Amino acid sequence: MDLPVMPPVKPMLAKAVKKIPPGMQYEAKWDGFRAIVHRDGAEIVIGSRTGKELTRYFPELAAALLERLPARCVVDGEIVIVHEGRLDFDRLTERIHPAASRVTLLSERTPASFIAFDLLALGDMALLDTPLAERRVLLTEALRGITAPVHLAPATTDLVVAAEWFEQYEGAGLDGVIAKPLDLPYRPDARLMFKVKHERTADVVVAGYRFHKSGPVVGSLLLGLYDAGGRLQHVGVCAAFTAKRREELVAELEPLRMDPPDAHPWAAWAEEAAHESARLPGAPSRWSGKKDLSWVALRPERVCEVGYDHMEGDRFRHTAQFKRWRPDREPESCGYGQLEEPVSYDLSRVLSPPS
Repeated sequence: MDLPVMPPVKPMLAKAVKKIPPGMQYEAKWDGFRAIVHRDGAEIVIGSRTGKELTRYFPELAAALLERLPARCVVDGEIVIVHEGRLDFDRLTERIHPAASRVTLLSERTPASFIAFDLLALGDMALLDTPLAERRVLLTEALRGITAPVHLAPATTDLVVAAEWFEQYEGAGLDGVIAKPLDLPYRPDARLMFKVKHERTADVVVAGYRFHKSGPVVGSLLLGLYDAGGRLQHVGVCAAFTAKRREELVAELEPLRMDPPDAHPWAAWAEEAAHESARLPGAPSRWSGKKDLSWVALRPERVCEVGYDHMEGDRFRHTAQFKRWRPDREPESCGYGQLEEPVSYDLSRVLSPPS
């Protein structure tokens, strides 16, 4: 492979802001695996956000990209899986599997798509120093007539349209809007773009915690919600406490500690079969590797309010933000019914080519 921009390349990133800034190019924020694709003739490399290769996990996508991308190019985009008209991140994570036979099976059962939204090189031209507006023109021309499963991400400079996308596209599984300055060069691993995500709150049960990697202080609180059958389901974690607060939380939560945790709703977390019928913390996964997933069980008697952006199935898609304790709430009152559900939106309308 001999391209003007060679792998690995870390993608340019975005920093969170509260409102959509004016005077920029706007795109939907896709919920998938960020990927930079290098193609040089018959060679192709799909690189992840960390620089590691994803090519072997998406053989059907590699073949499609070889058929559809320009002969020599470097394209930034997102790998997604569409299921029942919306993005499905859970099915996407299943694709990262060590067994080649499993990868082959899933490539047929849950084929992936690629959403292209930036161009880093074309032919012999490196475009890292080229302003975004010019890169977008080149990308649009290079992908003119592109067909599924490769798509050109919709983009607009109209703030009103961007606001409509922010409200509508969540129903198709997207999680916000990205704003990019029109004169922005491409700077790998730099947070020079802006992301606006949905913000919501929920009252959740604190049923345990994990220690922080720095020592015997709280790293993250384990959160639960009661389902319709009265079972406490693990829905995610909240973290990002100060060092002082992590230490204080250990003492504050000590009276609730269950040792042994036999009577805890999640006592069977270490048994693989138990995860088939309930959502429990600490499930072994291909992502965690040798990471210590053990946790300290707490009597599920305290409620806190957390901020979250959106749900992925029955759990928080990202780490939640601790807001405050809610001593006025009974744990049993913290159920899924309180969560806001976005209006459904057909993903095909997002991916359809502009008229």
